[in-house]
Amino acid sequence: MNKFSVLVAAAALALSASPALAKKQLVIVVKGLDNPFFEAINQGCQKWNKENPTSEYECFYTGPASTSDEAGEAQIVQDMLGKADTVAMAISPSNAKLIAQTLKTAAPSIPIMTLDADLAAEDSALRKTYLGTDNYLMGYRIGEYIKEKKPNGGTFCSIQGNPGADNILRRAQGTRDALSGQKGLPALKGEGGWTEVDGCPIFTNDDGAKGVQGMTDILAANPKLDAFAIEGGWPLFGAPQPYRDLVKPLADRIASGDFVISAADTIGDEVAIAKEGLVTALVGQRPFEMGYKAPSVMIDLIEGKKVDDPVFTGLDECTKDTVDTCIQK
Repeated sequence: MNKFSVLVAAAALALSASPALAKKQLVIVVKGLDNPFFEAINQGCQKWNKENPTSEYECFYTGPASTSDEAGEAQIVQDMLGKADTVAMAISPSNAKLIAQTLKTAAPSIPIMTLDADLAAEDSALRKTYLGTDNYLMGYRIGEYIKEKKPNGGTFCSIQGNPGADNILRRAQGTRDALSGQKGLPALKGEGGWTEVDGCPIFTNDDGAKGVQGMTDILAANPKLDAFAIEGGWPLFGAPQPYRDLVKPLADRIASGDFVISAADTIGDEVAIAKEGLVTALVGQRPFEMGYKAPSVMIDLIEGKKVDDPVFTGLDECTKDTVDTCIQK
């Protein structure tokens, strides 16, 4: 082999190993990798990859180790936006304001969308679309299940996640609106017959054990509490046995409708807990579908195609009587 042939062969080898030939990254950044809800999103993302092996694009899933690390999520967004192979991004903002500020500072030229959780309304221009649950409707349905069992009202406590998470705030507002019959009240003080007890809402930072402890404390201070509105399923899927231990003594009250627990999500042990009669109703999301659809939506945005805003993925509602058929397959 002459010198020229050697050089050509070396150049070809270098080109074959070049990062430029790596797939373009459709990045999904979630609130935290410690949450089974987001793992379901990852499974959807990976299914898309398996079904599109020859695509020039690849779905890449990432996020901070913990859902409580809001700054970590913002840093990952900033870092991934700085990579040349990131061509679109879907973000589930743990802290909507912080992620909005990160996007304003980075001023990305690639399409940005939100997934699962949205930015605040005033920052919506920073993203092209939102893909996920209609969170207000979800919270409203959580409230309706409570109201159905206790039409004359009572006392309740809302269990929430991160104080800055727009999706949870929308759910909580939907619940209050359903219970009160009014719109936009920041707290209920007898409207519609419902009162939020002192110490509520409980913010769990998406930690199941913290959620169960918060519920324990509220019940100790309010033994005649009428209802919990759990705006994310953290206590049930994040700490299922402690949740069962706490709620089992209340099973008869739940069965009679005297005490109501209406909760979000249908993942992990939640459906089994519903079958056991330890929650009144579950209003579930479709995280797998979110992760599976996100790459296709990002590609449409890259190609300049019209994309609806928002793109809702629907709800699955489960009670003890419907657990065998309530989840969309």
